[in-house]
Amino acid sequence: GYKDLYIWQDSPNTFYDWHTHPNDEIRYVLEGSTTIKVKQNNLIHEYNLQPGQFIEVKSNTLHNAYTKTGVKYVCGSK
Repeated sequence: GYKDLYIWQDSPNTFYDWHTHPNDEIRYVLEGSTTIKVKQNNLIHEYNLQPGQFIEVKSNTLHNAYTKTGVKYVCGSK
């Protein structure tokens, strides 16, 4: 299961440039929306997440994130 669960909030127009994490990561949207792009096998997949939706990004996977409206979400790693 996931550990280190916490709630995170980003202001409108927050952008996180391409990066990785050493563990599998999950983001579950509570309020607002966010767009997360994940690069796998030289392809970029774009996920537009709304409240009630989540994404799991595997360890060491290159990704970025942007919120136009602001977002509040649950974060976790395993």
